[in-house]
Amino acid sequence: MPAVTVENPLALPRIEPLAEGTVPRRVLAVTTAPSGFEGEGFPVHRAFAGIRTEHLDPFIMMDQMGEVEYAAGEPKGTPWHPHRGFETVTYIIDGIFDHRDSHGGGGTITNGDTQWMTAGSGLLHIETPPEHLVLSGGLFHGIQLWVNLPKAKKWSPPRYQDIRSGQVGLASSQDGGALVRVIAGAIEGVSGPGITHTPITLAHVSVTPGARVELPWRKDFNALVYVLNGRGTVGAENRPIHTAQTAVFGTGDSIVIAADQQQDSRHPNLDVIVLGGEPIREPVVHYGPFVMNTEDEVRQALMDFHAGKMGVEPTEAIPHIQPGETPPVAQ
Repeated sequence: MPAVTVENPLALPRIEPLAEGTVPRRVLAVTTAPSGFEGEGFPVHRAFAGIRTEHLDPFIMMDQMGEVEYAAGEPKGTPWHPHRGFETVTYIIDGIFDHRDSHGGGGTITNGDTQWMTAGSGLLHIETPPEHLVLSGGLFHGIQLWVNLPKAKKWSPPRYQDIRSGQVGLASSQDGGALVRVIAGAIEGVSGPGITHTPITLAHVSVTPGARVELPWRKDFNALVYVLNGRGTVGAENRPIHTAQTAVFGTGDSIVIAADQQQDSRHPNLDVIVLGGEPIREPVVHYGPFVMNTEDEVRQALMDFHAGKMGVEPTEAIPHIQPGETPPVAQ
């Protein structure tokens, strides 16, 4: 797994033992993500399928893209498509994706990079594998998360953030058995680089076999853990969980995650996405790529899209920007 790794996790800032009286969050439910296809046909697991919306707020959906080993000619992406009213967060664990929007944002993300796009008032977007990956094939694995915007910010100008793997905040559990990569928000004083309109925390945590980690968690945030690969338990009650399952947590101060002693040979660790945020508690009308507060606003979004008010597809080819280069930023 090429996402950020550290030779000696104990050299990182360590998550301190939780204070006496800290209340671990209990697990309300564990759901299994159904599989499907997105865009032009790449495989996904729908991480939030079957979860009640009040437990997801401020999140709308999350797809695990892959994990898939493409043969030559098989890699696929998406055609140009619109977005309005929310933010998309694309985190690539393995593989390469080119992306571009109609406001000039875009670039290439790979192994541990994140593309954070605020659609806001509306834009067009495309995600495609680079030509060399289509020709050669290769491993592809990542997630895409949709974060809602409150009504007051749904008309924000589109914004793009290019977050490189070396920018993520890193921390270790006390014994070095867990590596915590913070993409947005903060855990135990370690902050991620993602700038969010809606307060959230997003992290990728790897737990070695037999290890356990307790993460302090804001009381005013909800809490979800999705298993990218591996087997383990979550919550103080040690609820079993495995690949492509999501745990929904109740109230409390902390999240407990533990890895089984035995993992499969392909995935030596338990890898999870840990996320939560401050609920917006506003009406949500979600129709395809539009997330608004009312049906009238969705109808308006459709009319604006067809009228070209969200931008037009650029006629020139998508520039291939190498990892580490600075792509243009949507203003």
